[in-house]
Amino acid sequence: MTSFKYDVCIIGTGHVGLPLGLSFIEVGLTAIGIDRDVYLRETINSGKMPFYEPGYDTLISSLKFQVYDNFEIIKKAKNIIITVGTPLNNHIETDLRQIQQVLESLGNQLTVGQLICLRSTVAPKTTRFVRRWIKHHTSLKVGKDIRLAFCPERIVEGNAYKELRTLPQIIGTEDKKSQKMAKLLFKVLTPDLLFTNYITAELVKLSNNITRYVHFALANQLALVADDLGANIYEILELANYKYPRNHLDKPGLTGGTCLRKDFGMINENVPYSDMFLSAWKIHEYMPTFLVKHLLKRTKIRGKVITILGYTFKADTDDMRDSLAPKLYRYIMRELPTEVRISDHYLSDPIKDEHNGKLRNWSIEKSIVNVDCIFVAVNHTGYREALYPLAKQNPNTWIVDIWNVSNINQIFYQASALRALS
Repeated sequence: MTSFKYDVCIIGTGHVGLPLGLSFIEVGLTAIGIDRDVYLRETINSGKMPFYEPGYDTLISSLKFQVYDNFEIIKKAKNIIITVGTPLNNHIETDLRQIQQVLESLGNQLTVGQLICLRSTVAPKTTRFVRRWIKHHTSLKVGKDIRLAFCPERIVEGNAYKELRTLPQIIGTEDKKSQKMAKLLFKVLTPDLLFTNYITAELVKLSNNITRYVHFALANQLALVADDLGANIYEILELANYKYPRNHLDKPGLTGGTCLRKDFGMINENVPYSDMFLSAWKIHEYMPTFLVKHLLKRTKIRGKVITILGYTFKADTDDMRDSLAPKLYRYIMRELPTEVRISDHYLSDPIKDEHNGKLRNWSIEKSIVNVDCIFVAVNHTGYREALYPLAKQNPNTWIVDIWNVSNINQIFYQASALRALS
């Protein structure tokens, strides 16, 4: 049996791979990473977190987890975990290029006795594709020479440290040796392991994300209907949920991110007809338009000073990937305001947006001085306290608060309405 220097090698050390590698370090395993991103490598290898993820600052400062750009180090690792991106192409088609590139890079480095664990969110049958690729391009046989498993991550950004140890781990394999090796690897993080085959494991991960996506779409659809009819969605939710035992309606919001915004397509690409997943996608993508159009029913944007609070895809993170805030910015710009200010205290200045260019990142305090309208695009901590003083400072300012950060239970209101709360 081959003797390995490292227990684990993580290929792709982003929001999924890095917390996992550091968590393995904490429980006593030896772990390394591979990544082609120079910034990620240099930041991690200097002992700093390249993004916001609470709980890992001390672990990464120990310098026990190092990241390389050479795939030859694969030979020294017993377990290889692939966590590279799996985006959706514009034509509702799964983009497997990053996984294919990884396979081409590690193919000649694979060694008898290793486990390849696919952890990225993937379309159904992707793990079987990996198995076929190994059979076609190497002399190794899965289940005999090497092991193969699909073990999806199901963490939420910002809570990885806790959830890697508390969420049950799904393990998808199709031979006993692969199952045994994957079990030995992940039981050091959580004792709650659930075993199945490739397809089922892939669908479990997609089902978790798609269920949330459709659930949030229902909330947004009800918000659209309510405002069209002159009703208040937050009053509806409060009355509908109060002591009602059979369902719970969620709050509306801008729903994006690299999982929720794309994962429906990994199932939908094999479906020739429209369905509820596509409808949910359409509802979510319409929400920035809804906020602008329905504000225009109440006041003007042209020639006004507008502020957008929040630019990431979710609260209290620095991750901008697949955020709907940049889309909101573009729809506001179509109405020809005098100025649009963006403030997000989780991002640096300037904000670098590949579609909207470099944008000044205002402080919260300065961003809301003498403005005509404020869009709360993300429910970051701190926005509630920032809005309350407007009740006295600028009571005529319109606030578009789909997240209800002010607790005033309205989407569209003027700052004077905050007087009772401030």
